[in-house]
Order: sequence, then structure tokens, then C-alpha cells
Amino acid sequence: MKEEKEIKQEEVRKLKPVTFIKGEYNYSRQNDFQQKLLLKAMQVTSDPQELRKMAGLKTVADVYRTLDKLAIRKEYHEALLRKGIDLDTIIGGIKGIAENSTKDSTRLKAYHIFLKSLGLDEYKESPDEAKQSWEDLLNDVVSKEEVKPKEIEADYEVIIPETPEEEKRKREEEDKIGKSIYE
Repeated sequence: MKEEKEIKQEEVRKLKPVTFIKGEYNYSRQNDFQQKLLLKAMQVTSDPQELRKMAGLKTVADVYRTLDKLAIRKEYHEALLRKGIDLDTIIGGIKGIAENSTKDSTRLKAYHIFLKSLGLDEYKESPDEAKQSWEDLLNDVVSKEEVKPKEIEADYEVIIPETPEEEKRKREEEDKIGKSIYE
């Protein structure tokens, strides 16, 4: 067993991102895109000002904060592996609970976790709703008169300015050119 753990530790794995909870000042926001840009930029230079520009960060402090996030993520995944926790262990544990639990509610919750991880935890009432865009749904709500649009009273007059002669000539020339293309 110890040999298996050592092999797992030695395996090079692509580490999944650790989600950072949003803070009041967005210091801890998840910035995966900037992290990737920063890693690419570090292949070219190690100057913090240049890294800041290349990764699109506002301050040098953001560069260091992003580097800390990368280090913490790597350290976190290594710690999980040292303790024998990987995705196989987690999924195996949930599967064991789903199969061996005596309470139906616990088993159902375990299966719900699997469905949610696959994105199958939510269904629309009808297939038409799932295909509609937000604009179509909004139009349906307005047409059912659940929400009434406000009537706007127009107390102003629109004055269309005169088109200068030079612009009129340019338009006419463009129209002639356009017509000659299709003749």
C-alpha cells in the first residue's frame, strides 16, 4: 500500500483549480485566466512590472497575489495526495454511501451529487423552454400581460436636420456605384 501511495505522489497530474471565495475587495476572486497568462508570461520575463502588463493585472501586488494562489493550489493538491485523497477516493466514497446507506434520503442525496456534477440536476418543464433564448422568454411574459410595459408620453418634436449638399452628392454617387455592381 505504501508503494501505491508513493506512486500516486510521483504521478504528474494536471491540478484542478481551487475555488477562492469572493472577498469584499475581490482580492480572493478566482482569476484562472490571469493565472494562465501569468504562467505564460513567466516564460518570457521575471520582471513584476512586465508580468503585470502581460497578464492584464492592475498592480504588482495583484501579480504577487496571483502567484500566491498558484502556489497555494499546488500545495493544496499535494497535501490531498499525501493524505490519500484524490478524485477516485471521493467518487468511491460517494458511491459507497449511495450503495450501502440504510436511509433512502442519504442514498438519494449521494445520487443527487452525481447528477449535479454531470449537470443533470435541473430540467426544464418543457423542451420548448429549454430552447428559447432569454429574449423569447421575456416576450412570452410580456405577451401574457404578466408585466405591462410603461406607456411613454411624447411631449417633444423631432427635428430632422438638413443634409448638406455635399453629402447628398456623395450618397447619390454611392447609390450609382452600388446599382452598377448589380447590373
